[in-house]
Amino acid sequence: MNIAADDIDDDLQTIYLRQWHTLRSHLRRRTGSIEVAEDALQETWLRVAGLSNPPIVRDKRAFLLRIAGNIAIDIIRRERRHQSRCTADENILAAIEDLAPSPEKIAIDRDHLRALVSALMELPEKARTALLMSRCDGLSHREIAARLKVSESMVAKYLAQSLRHCRYAFRALG
Repeated sequence: MNIAADDIDDDLQTIYLRQWHTLRSHLRRRTGSIEVAEDALQETWLRVAGLSNPPIVRDKRAFLLRIAGNIAIDIIRRERRHQSRCTADENILAAIEDLAPSPEKIAIDRDHLRALVSALMELPEKARTALLMSRCDGLSHREIAARLKVSESMVAKYLAQSLRHCRYAFRALG
């Protein structure tokens, strides 16, 4: 910035008003935010206007830039502190969210359970038992074969038959 001869005799308020656009552009580039730049300019004006005994400054434009820049830094720090203390809306909503299933979800789940029980009851006893031992008890094919006194390949056939039957029953639900 060049110092004009008339700026030397002007007070800080006059130079502020004359250089407002330049200050704003500089602060916007420096902070990356037009809002922060304008807030900093307002606080700068209040500070400059409130000076009862302004200091003797050789480069008043640079002095104003320094004041405005420091204020902008303070605003950014204040916003960061505020944001670190604030809880995001998503966190608040998650904290108060009702995790209980809706009545519709309960009704749908009950329909699925009825369909599963019905499908299981339609299965031959050994196929149903093999499926329950596999899925509910977590037994291996070898363990199921030993308990049912059948071969492991027969267990695989029982499981395939049971799963196919249950899949068809669920497809019929829609």
